[in-house]
Amino acid sequence: MATLDGAHVKKLVVACDAGMGSSIMLATTLKKQLKKSGVEVSHSAVHEIPADTDVVVTQNNLAARARQAAPEGTPVVPFQLFMGDPAVSRLVEAIQSGSSIEL
Repeated sequence: MATLDGAHVKKLVVACDAGMGSSIMLATTLKKQLKKSGVEVSHSAVHEIPADTDVVVTQNNLAARARQAAPEGTPVVPFQLFMGDPAVSRLVEAIQSGSSIEL
C-alpha cells in the first residue's frame, strides 16, 4: 500500500472520462473544502492529467487509466460515490489536518 502525506498536497485533480457532469460538481465541492488548505483543485480528462499533479481522484472504473496517465508515482484515489464517498472524505481530512493516509 502507498502512503499519502496530506501536508504535501498542493494540486489535486479530479479526473473523469467525459469531462462534464458529476465530476465537475465533485471538483467544485473539493475546492470549497480545501480552500483554506491552499490546495489547487482542478478537473481534467483522465488522459490529460497535468504533470504537476500531487494526487488524482477518479471513479473506480477509471483508476487503472488514471494511474497510466498520471505522472509516475502520483497517488490515485478511486471512489464509488460522487458525494460522500469515504475514500474522498479520508483524503480531504488528511489534507486539512496535514496527516498521512494509506491508499
